[in-house]
Amino acid sequence: MLSIGGEVVDSKTDDYGPPVWRLGFRPFFLAAGIFAVFSMAIWLASYVFSIRWGLLGIPASVWHAHEMLFGYVMAVVAGFLLTAIKNWTGKEVLRGKALALLLILWLSARLLPLSGLSVPLEIVAVVDVAFLFFVSLACLLPVLKVKQYKQIGIISKLFLLMACNVAFYLGLLGILEQGVQWGLYSALYMIIALVLVMLRRVMPMFIKNGVDGEVVLKNRLWIDYSSLVLLLGLWLSDVFTHYDQLTAVLALALTVLHAIRLAGWYTNKVWSKPLVWVLVVAYAFIIFGFALIAASVYLGVSVFLSVHAFTVGGIGLLTMGMMSRVSLGHTGRSVFEPPGSVFWSLLVLTSGAIVRVVLPLFNMDLYVYWIGLSQVMWVLAFALFVYAYAPMLLSARVDGSDG
Repeated sequence: MLSIGGEVVDSKTDDYGPPVWRLGFRPFFLAAGIFAVFSMAIWLASYVFSIRWGLLGIPASVWHAHEMLFGYVMAVVAGFLLTAIKNWTGKEVLRGKALALLLILWLSARLLPLSGLSVPLEIVAVVDVAFLFFVSLACLLPVLKVKQYKQIGIISKLFLLMACNVAFYLGLLGILEQGVQWGLYSALYMIIALVLVMLRRVMPMFIKNGVDGEVVLKNRLWIDYSSLVLLLGLWLSDVFTHYDQLTAVLALALTVLHAIRLAGWYTNKVWSKPLVWVLVVAYAFIIFGFALIAASVYLGVSVFLSVHAFTVGGIGLLTMGMMSRVSLGHTGRSVFEPPGSVFWSLLVLTSGAIVRVVLPLFNMDLYVYWIGLSQVMWVLAFALFVYAYAPMLLSARVDGSDG
């Protein structure tokens, strides 16, 4: 079972430089939070105010989609896994200069398109794919050393995400005709798969440990297996075929299965604990995303509503919640006593997801305003996160332990 609530494997005090380089969650969570603010501000300026950016010829909407998945999300994933694998395996992970070099790769891929320099797109592609390759390798090697083959399923998704990014750049370069769409949408499904696997591992435990009193949660093995098979089918049908009816049926089946699972985990006690209810709300948005895929086929609603139910509501809330919890535990603080601003950052982000996904269902005439408002709320939510957590991520553990 995953253990990432602040436990440390050892108490070595090797000199890895400033505290920010002592464990992967520190630089990557901080970078993810800052990038979430500035990248969304750039997209807001482009979408709402029609401000043009060079972006090496990449359309602003395509840049936004790519950077949310391969920029923001992958920074969170890197920070999370480079921290979790130390707990899973008891083996050393990237730290110090090696960790700094990995962050430089990630940062270079983010900044080169924004630099205004005439950098060949091929260079950006190599740097960006190299980041994913080295993250995947850094996660894989400790797992292989201790033969924890049960973790291979998670790490394999990192290599698949690298392949998605390769397809994306091949599309931009005109080598693979459908590469941009295949790469982006496949990456979204890979991230959803990764999120669902992690939720299955940690959510029941976090609910049991996080709420007051005893709770009984129901897990169903048949849902665990069937939902993964159906998600694989949905990915193939939605991304690579035009079988809309099949896509809708698979999405509806996933809606029902995950609703049953969430119902088995739900308790009213979660609402007094921000770092617990955020998991419930994030999962609910992912389920809503599956329902909206079916609605796009049967009712003609915009396909972008399902995309943003998955991204803003599901992935956005989950990543903020997990970063908030992990940062507390691994800096020696109590995960049950988050800063007061955490509630407000989660509330603002939840409200932004509702504005982006739910309100357009009632009034599409104001769609541009819903998007603009949700963009502002995303920026505000992550600005609050950075304000609260940057001091923790940049300073040593309060209990004096390593990490």
